[in-house]
Amino acid sequence: MLKGRTAIITGSGRGIGKAIAMKLASYGANIVINDIPSSEDADKTCEEIKALGVDSIVVKGDVRKKEDVERLISETMDKFGKIDIFVNNAGITRDGLMIRMSEEDWDLVMDINLKGAFNCIKAVARPMMKQRSGAIINIASIVGVMGNPGQANYVASKAGLIGLTKTTAKEFASRGIRCNAVAPGFIRSAMTDVLSDDVKQKYFDSIPLGKFGETENIADVVAFLASDMSKYVTGQVINVDGGLVM
Repeated sequence: MLKGRTAIITGSGRGIGKAIAMKLASYGANIVINDIPSSEDADKTCEEIKALGVDSIVVKGDVRKKEDVERLISETMDKFGKIDIFVNNAGITRDGLMIRMSEEDWDLVMDINLKGAFNCIKAVARPMMKQRSGAIINIASIVGVMGNPGQANYVASKAGLIGLTKTTAKEFASRGIRCNAVAPGFIRSAMTDVLSDDVKQKYFDSIPLGKFGETENIADVVAFLASDMSKYVTGQVINVDGGLVM
């Protein structure tokens, strides 16, 4: 389905990003792992991907920094000669009630989750426009659609990412570039493992399918959006949340 294509996934050393990288690799794509410079998981993930019979490299960097993002693109082009798929997955949380939220926590989340995605889209658009094809997939969040107390910074960043997705889709459609977003609901990951049992139960009781999601559920939808099966789909936000928001 994706044999011979090249995919970059930011924040892909572990969690949802790793699941996406492994899934795209299982369909034949060559994978570029991107994570923060201190990540010890990125190299391990790269080796796991190579074991699937495809090629993979690691390019570490900070998506907030324009020079790091440009290096990510240039090293990928040097190695593979093209970029077919770009997944903006890098993101963090710094939760707290708005009245107590520091300016530093606001800025950090916005810079990584939203500015980082902007930097990546702007940089990858150039090679994609030249080849007149490409799929950009942004990992948003269901809270960017519905809001969530105690996450003003995270919610704002993900709501902004949804808006950025739609604008990107409109600006680059004429060049054969599609851009869509996936909005995960409650997915079992390191980010959700730290939540209290009371919070987890509250979410669980609101999910019509009666179960939490797994990282592979997100990866499956990303694979669809990265492939030709979605070649007439752009500017869309797909909720993967077990029916939490309808």
